[in-house]
This record gives sequence, structure tokens and C-alpha cells, in this order.
Amino acid sequence: MTPRIPKAELPAAVRENMIKQLGAVPEPVEVVWHNPKVATSSLEFSAKLAEWDVTDASLKSFAHMAVAVQVGCSWCLDVGYFQAQNENLDLAKASQVPRWRESEVFTPLERDAMEYAEAMTNTPPTVTDELYASLLDRLGPAAMVELTAYIAFVNMATRNNNANGITSQGFSDACEIPLATRPETSRAASTA
Repeated sequence: MTPRIPKAELPAAVRENMIKQLGAVPEPVEVVWHNPKVATSSLEFSAKLAEWDVTDASLKSFAHMAVAVQVGCSWCLDVGYFQAQNENLDLAKASQVPRWRESEVFTPLERDAMEYAEAMTNTPPTVTDELYASLLDRLGPAAMVELTAYIAFVNMATRNNNANGITSQGFSDACEIPLATRPETSRAASTA
């Protein structure tokens, strides 16, 4: 699928920086660059998120990918898995996020983080007091606030990409372990 909006021409410096960071220019940046203020703000906030370090990087990565699977953003799942490799996270686990409910590789905390990501993503959200309290008890207030804000931003990005018709660019093809596919009969709630 091609994006619903043609790609905009990026300034040379932005293009070069994207290639330096990821090896290619991300299509979401090219599409959103039709409004440079929106694109720049999104890039700046995304860079700020990368500086957050209270919550374990794997939990945030798994949550990001769980949201991408649920929303149906193949670009976000693709780049999220690629970034997990670049951050030296456990690819054996990361590769299983699309089928996390069926996979036996995740810890109870990791499972709860992905369940929380899905619950925040549901429309309307289905976060329970019990799930929140359980995560808060294990993570602490600072990490819980960070995880929640991170998942909220990922929801914005995945939904933006999905609506703009942006699909996988093949970033994850560089990963040693293939990314699992989501089972046909997922128990995840609808994102209507």
C-alpha cells in the first residue's frame, strides 16, 4: 500500500540525519513533512521519549509493539522490532510480541505491560484498577507514569501512521530472528 498522501520533499539535512539514524528515510516523516511544524514536533517529542530511562527499555519496547499489533500499524511493528535489535534487547522475546498471549517466553511483568498497552489502546480504554495497581506495585510511580505516557504517545503515532496509509518499510528484514505473526484467533479486545 502506498501512503494516502504523497511523500513531501525533506530538507537535505533532515534526510541525511534520518538515513544516518535508520539507514533509510522513514515514510511517516516524509508524509507528515507536508506540515513541517507537526513533523518537527513529533520528531522532537519522540527524541524526548528516547531519553526517558526509568522504565525498563524492554517493557517499553514490548508495549510499543503490542500497541502496533493491536492498531494494525505494520510500520510501527516493523521499526519497533528493528529498534529492539539496535538497542540489544532480547530478540527471541521481541520477535514473539505479535503472539505474546500464546508465547511462553515472557515474564509475568512483561505480560502485564503488554496487557496494559492493549487495555490503554482499546476504544474505550479497558484498564482495570487491578492491572494498574499490580503494575504500579512492581514498577513504582515514576516508571508507571513513564510507561503510561509512552504507551499514549505510541497510540498517537500508530494511529497517525495507520490513517495515513503507511505500511512496513522492511526495517525488520535486517533482524536475525524473523518476527512472528499474530495468531488468527487473538484474544485481544477490539480497537473499534
